[in-house]
Amino acid sequence: MTYLPRVALEIKTIGLYDLVLQDVQKIAGKSNVNEDEILEIMQENPQIIEEYKQINVEYNLSNIHLKNIEIETLDEKCVNEAHQINMDLEHLREIEKYTLDFEQSSTLVIIFSIEFFVLFSVQYFIVLMDLKEWQILIYSVFASSIFFAWRYAKKERKKYEENNIIFEKKYLKTLSRIEVLEDEGCITKSDLIIRECEEHV
Repeated sequence: MTYLPRVALEIKTIGLYDLVLQDVQKIAGKSNVNEDEILEIMQENPQIIEEYKQINVEYNLSNIHLKNIEIETLDEKCVNEAHQINMDLEHLREIEKYTLDFEQSSTLVIIFSIEFFVLFSVQYFIVLMDLKEWQILIYSVFASSIFFAWRYAKKERKKYEENNIIFEKKYLKTLSRIEVLEDEGCITKSDLIIRECEEHV
C-alpha cells in the first residue's frame, strides 16, 4: 500500500527525508541520485523504506498511499466488500502510529519529560524553598511517580505490541481484499493511489 515511486520522489525532494537521502547516497556512492536509482536502491535495501516509514509515523504522516474506494460509483455486488475495505483502511490509518517502536514513540518522550519535571520540582522544593525537613516525604512522592510512570509505560508498551500485531494482520488481509475486488473488475487499484502527500505540497 506504499507507492514506491512517490517514496523515491519524496526522498529526493523533501527535506524531511534528508537523512534517508544521505543513506541512499552512501549506498549509491555518489551525491546526485535520480528517482530511478533511489527506487533500485530501495528494492535492494529494504531498510531505506523502513527509515522512510518510521519518519512518516513519527510525523503523523500515513504510509498507506491509497484513498478510500468511492462506493457511489460501484456495482451493487461490489459495495459490501468495498465498504469493508474502506473501514479497514480507516482502522489501519488510526493504529499506524503503533508500528513505531515504543522506545522511539512520543509516549515515552512524554513520560520522561514528566519525570524530569517532577525531579526538578523535588529539587526546587527541597533546596530553594528550604524544606529539608520534608525531604523524605517529597522523595517518597517522587519515588511513587516513578513507579506510576513505569506501570504506565509497561501498559503502553503492551498496547503498542498488540496493535502492531493487529496492524500487520489487517494490512495483509486488506491488501488481499483489494486484489480480489480488482480481479472481480470492481475497482482498479492504480486509481486509488495517492501519488503525492498534501502535507508536503
